[in-house]
Amino acid sequence: MVLLCAIWGFQQVAMKFATAEIAPILQAAIRSAGGALLVFAWARWRGVALFARDQSLRPGLLAGLLFGLEFVFIFVGVERTTVSRMVVFLYTAPCFTVLGLHFFVAGERMGWRQGAGVLLAFGGLMLAFIDKAAGGSLLGDAFGVLAALFWAATTVLIRATALARVTATKVLLYQLVVSAAVMFPLSWLAGERGIAVLSAPTLWAMTYQILIVAFASYLAWFWLLTRYLAGRLLVFSFLTPLFGVWFGMILMHDQPSLHFFAAAALVVAGIVLVNLPARK
Repeated sequence: MVLLCAIWGFQQVAMKFATAEIAPILQAAIRSAGGALLVFAWARWRGVALFARDQSLRPGLLAGLLFGLEFVFIFVGVERTTVSRMVVFLYTAPCFTVLGLHFFVAGERMGWRQGAGVLLAFGGLMLAFIDKAAGGSLLGDAFGVLAALFWAATTVLIRATALARVTATKVLLYQLVVSAAVMFPLSWLAGERGIAVLSAPTLWAMTYQILIVAFASYLAWFWLLTRYLAGRLLVFSFLTPLFGVWFGMILMHDQPSLHFFAAAALVVAGIVLVNLPARK
């Protein structure tokens, strides 16, 4: 789980690095399409049923659209702000998720600890927004928050619909296939510059995003969920923004201010409180 958090924390670095030669929305589309092909091949090899009538088509299409919008805002946003800021704003998603589950999913009521976590994370969000010394931009930061909202909406949709009763592999395929189908034409409509001459480092960055993140890390996550309590695994999610900030400082030369570190600490504390498993 620690390794997965490091992988997810590094992906914003790979995204930002590759945007020098591949337009952001197009890059996100290629990532989803490549990941979908690998996951589909895996599902066929493992004999996972993908085309059974299970009432998941409509919510699956909507989940794919939300997933695509999430990554549009991540890829476009990381071009306009620092890696460190993007990963902290993005990982407010668990707190938005708790709010959504509280209102839309029966049996997912928010307790005092989750409420305190949400308040801490939102306090960190506000502190990060007003901090102008960490190298971000208001638009890029706002895109990070919008991405977190779409991520949370996707999670709530999956928990509240027939998607909760189908295999995780099928849910992932819905997200990857539909998002790719949406983002390729969106890139064209936005008039993106397309792909420049590709260098070896950019190809490695795209390989990392497709093979390691969109395919291997998600399958590893679902495998962990079949063997360990989800609540205990989710507590580890606080490590992802920490890894993201660290990678941003080391590899992208981000220079977060003390105020931003305080904001990140509040967000991390909120994530921990939100995800702590309840005592029986």
